[in-house]
Amino acid sequence: MSLDLHGTGHGRGGEVNGGGRAELPAYDPQDPVENAVIGRLSGNWHRRAAVKRQEPVLDDLFEPDRPDYPDSLLPFHDHPTYRALDDETRAKLRAWAWIAFNKNVMDIEQHVVNPGFGLLMTDVFDTGLGETMTVAVTQAMVDEQYHTLMHLNASAVTRRRRGWRMPDSALPLGYKARRYGQRMALASEAGHREIDTLAYTTVAEISINAYLDLIADNEVIQPINRTTAALHNRDEHCHASIADEIAKAAYARLAPPRRDLFLAALADGMEAFAANDFRTWHRIVDLVGVEGGRNMVLDVEHDASRRRLLQDFGALHRLCDEMEVLDRIPFDWSTVSTG
Repeated sequence: MSLDLHGTGHGRGGEVNGGGRAELPAYDPQDPVENAVIGRLSGNWHRRAAVKRQEPVLDDLFEPDRPDYPDSLLPFHDHPTYRALDDETRAKLRAWAWIAFNKNVMDIEQHVVNPGFGLLMTDVFDTGLGETMTVAVTQAMVDEQYHTLMHLNASAVTRRRRGWRMPDSALPLGYKARRYGQRMALASEAGHREIDTLAYTTVAEISINAYLDLIADNEVIQPINRTTAALHNRDEHCHASIADEIAKAAYARLAPPRRDLFLAALADGMEAFAANDFRTWHRIVDLVGVEGGRNMVLDVEHDASRRRLLQDFGALHRLCDEMEVLDRIPFDWSTVSTG
């Protein structure tokens, strides 16, 4: 197998290897928002070294009349309580939703993906992929730290321009990372944690594209937010190809009982990555001070049709098909989109 190390996932366009993934848009030097995002990132290091403070370019491109987050992605967007709120309160909920989106991405990177990549760097699963895999995974780990910085910057711009404090520390650990931590705590036998980590990392790296697309494909919201998600997504298309090949190689070398464990963890990870984070939503309506907010969240939390935020599982379905485990993995594919 051949891992794509250089060309496809780092903003230069071209078709991504692995399962016929879509061609990525080329880097556009004429796009002022895209250049501002990149310039802000590289400028951070210079200002930190020189102790020089200046207003970032991103702030100048902020459009205050644009929503920070799509209304359609709020689990309560059509609830009577939300529809009766004044414009400022709804704007605060959308801004908090964007802060929570960024925090969830960062929590996934730091608490799920990085531990998984750490195991792969030392080839714990004896994949047989050798140095090529080690280099690809190391590059991906560098990317993940860069992505964390991207989302930190995006939240910081929102806080400054909206004038609302909205600290990350006010929100709980993201649901995906919480569920991964719970699974780690329950792992009892030697090697179970490593297999669970591989499964969750696989789901994270293959499903993150569809999650980022929820923001990147929305033409109504803040351009800075949309572009941050789009830039992150370019790297993740490459990471998905890497995670795809590593999962297949590792699974092929697992003994049958451990294969069952991997598939169970993969299904659990898929449920986690699809879910709305209602603990975070309860916290947000409290922070904003929405009258009747907790009851509003409880109403939608108990509605089975609102429990999932992510519906696109096409890439993970292809992986399971290639591994010939579609009929073995304990996951109901009829509940998601696999096209």
